[in-house]
Amino acid sequence: MRKNSIKNIRVNNEVQKTLSDIIRNDIKDPRVGMMTSVTDVYVAPDLKTCKAYISVLGEEEDLHAAVEGLRNAGGFIRHELAAKLNLRHTPEIEFIADDSINYGVKMSKMIDETVSSDD
Repeated sequence: MRKNSIKNIRVNNEVQKTLSDIIRNDIKDPRVGMMTSVTDVYVAPDLKTCKAYISVLGEEEDLHAAVEGLRNAGGFIRHELAAKLNLRHTPEIEFIADDSINYGVKMSKMIDETVSSDD
């Protein structure tokens, strides 16, 4: 399976949806809040590894705490992923902090401030 094949893109999307569902409904760790989202997922073509980019709306400390909580629950998350998805191999998941949501909110505020100051 090539890196950008249709099958790999489908696997990435399915893993992303399932990870989001597991994080939202099954994780009981208080560090992982309701505003935690999976922004992107890259599953290796051999299905052995997976990089999951995690973003949290809030402070940077909340983001790092959520990623740490997800790393601690990695075994449970992988087990749940295996139960919900029918893949030949269940990938090892690496959680990576992604501050894109906070960056977008910050840029939106700056644009709004600039527009309102021009009036």
